[in-house]
Amino acid sequence: MKIQYSKQAVKFLSKQDKLTQNRIINAINNLPNGDVLKLQGRLGYRLRVGSFRIIFDKSGNVLYIIEIDNRGQVYK
Repeated sequence: MKIQYSKQAVKFLSKQDKLTQNRIINAINNLPNGDVLKLQGRLGYRLRVGSFRIIFDKSGNVLYIIEIDNRGQVYK
């Protein structure tokens, strides 16, 4: 499965410390395992990694990471 990151997701990851980066990247690589729910009211799914939320969409063999942010900010 190919994983593509949006510009916002790459920017958010680059601002985090190495431990947090590794936790998020490992969780993305282990999809579809993890705390995944389908979003209501918009397209895509969310993955929970601690207090971070990863919004992603899957089409065919490509997993597109739309947004990564803190729990309170990602849904706005």
